[in-house]
Amino acid sequence: MIQPGRYRHYKGKEYQVIGVAKHSETEEDLVVYRALYGEFGLWVRPEKMFREKIEVEGKLVFRFEYIDGANTGTDTTTIKP
Repeated sequence: MIQPGRYRHYKGKEYQVIGVAKHSETEEDLVVYRALYGEFGLWVRPEKMFREKIEVEGKLVFRFEYIDGANTGTDTTTIKP
């Protein structure tokens, strides 16, 4: 289960995970999250995709990293698939 809180996308921007919802037809788990920049858009993404590793400059990295701690952004830990 995805933990609510602040996450950093691999491109550097931060998001607030609100929780996990179910797709009404497929019952797939969807992560509900809000951008912490710009117009603070509300987004959903399949949980599997939220947790996945992607290739960036030849390295596998998590798409999102949980930001551990208050609002410092200094202590981070990767989410576990």
